[in-house]
Amino acid sequence: MAPIALYQNAANANRVTAVCEMAERQGLAVGTGLSEARARFPGLETLMADMAADRRLLAAIADWCDRYTPLVALDPPFGLILDISGCAHLFGGERGLMDDLLMRLFHQGFLAQAAIAGSAGAAIALVGVPAKPAIVASGGERAAVAPLPIKVLRLDPETSGLLSRLGLKTVAALLDQPRAGLARRFGKSLVRTLDEATGLARRPISPRRPVPQLIAERRLFEPIALEEDVARILFALASRLKGDLEERGLGARTLELSLFRVDGVVNRASVGAARPVREPTAVARLFREKLKGLGEEFDAGFGYDLVKLAVYETDRLETIQTDLSGEVETNAAFTHLVDRIGARLGPKTVLAPCRRDSWQPERAAGWRPVLDLMDGERPVRLPISEDRAETAPRPLRMLARPEPIEASFAIPDGAPISFRWRRALYRVRRAEGPERIAGEWWHEDRPTRDYFRVEDETGRHFWLFREGMHDADLDPDFVISAGSPAWFMHGLFA
Repeated sequence: MAPIALYQNAANANRVTAVCEMAERQGLAVGTGLSEARARFPGLETLMADMAADRRLLAAIADWCDRYTPLVALDPPFGLILDISGCAHLFGGERGLMDDLLMRLFHQGFLAQAAIAGSAGAAIALVGVPAKPAIVASGGERAAVAPLPIKVLRLDPETSGLLSRLGLKTVAALLDQPRAGLARRFGKSLVRTLDEATGLARRPISPRRPVPQLIAERRLFEPIALEEDVARILFALASRLKGDLEERGLGARTLELSLFRVDGVVNRASVGAARPVREPTAVARLFREKLKGLGEEFDAGFGYDLVKLAVYETDRLETIQTDLSGEVETNAAFTHLVDRIGARLGPKTVLAPCRRDSWQPERAAGWRPVLDLMDGERPVRLPISEDRAETAPRPLRMLARPEPIEASFAIPDGAPISFRWRRALYRVRRAEGPERIAGEWWHEDRPTRDYFRVEDETGRHFWLFREGMHDADLDPDFVISAGSPAWFMHGLFA
């Protein structure tokens, strides 16, 4: 097998950015020029580094690390930070958790290194340092980090080079210097990084995924792959969560099922409920519809060895006493239907009409997911169903965009006596209007309109509007300076 090295273009030159173990043993170091590396090692296989693929791989490993803690943050380009507070006892302690993590990554083909410390900054400084304890108790960060070279602080090259020229080559040498002088010469960021590495300051961790409110999990001695086995474990996990939700008087609105494959792949499925739920049968029904909709997207591979059920959003759910008939309320049946369709096709596919804050007819209404319009036990009254008393009737069918028409009229600024739309001529028998709708002042391109409801000779009803006027004496602000007023077709009445 030939040694392998990855290279990347930096400062108009191709340089080695990563090497395999064989190339490292032969003396090839990161940073070597590509031409020099090929000349020194004729059998070397070189490939262009793919940073985007590295980021995707790091994100996938971070997903897999959710099996240890939900608090997983990225430390690019090649690191992760895990907050294992309160999680280590599930694996027999901190040493057991770290050994399990490194062992599983090794079997997946990754050579990883880890360190545990009381602060994230100290753990980052200690990871990968040979002959150093992998676990440092809280309070011992300063003693553990002090002998290390300043490169563990990950400073920018200019600062690292200047410190090296000044003879400050270790963290201990920096700690011996006056803090005020370091801050004045190198900036406060250096002092802050130094405090984080020695445990004097906390380095914030930003988890890459939302932190669930409740979690239930089942670790399996033997992997499972059948859908029936997954459904049975899901029901058991939902039963465990039911007690916690009842104690808090809550119900779940958003849940996520995570299935961890033995090869490191994580399959996730999330569902939303129109109203809060906590009954295991209701939770299982939602995920059953979801998994049916996914079809073959879920590949169990060699099986799942860990199943997690997490609750991300909750809402108040008081206990309700039902009658003896056992009949389901109309609202409950409706929300169950919304949940089933949403779980199968996605929560954004079930839409309901709603009103928007605009007087422009084409902008006054829209569509929103029904889940956003549900409030607790019952659906919110849909705003579009409430008629505005101060407006004239609106057509049942409205065109997506107003279409221009040719109008003829007896009075210049009155209703038309005939109009031509889509090459057909219509003669007006009756007309009502105008209804003036002013343009929104924050939109300069939305002029004022005068709407007319007209009826043609055959009894069909149309909704027309005019932009502009002929006579400036009627309304000087509503006269179009260039050309004549424009007429448009906007809707049809039933």
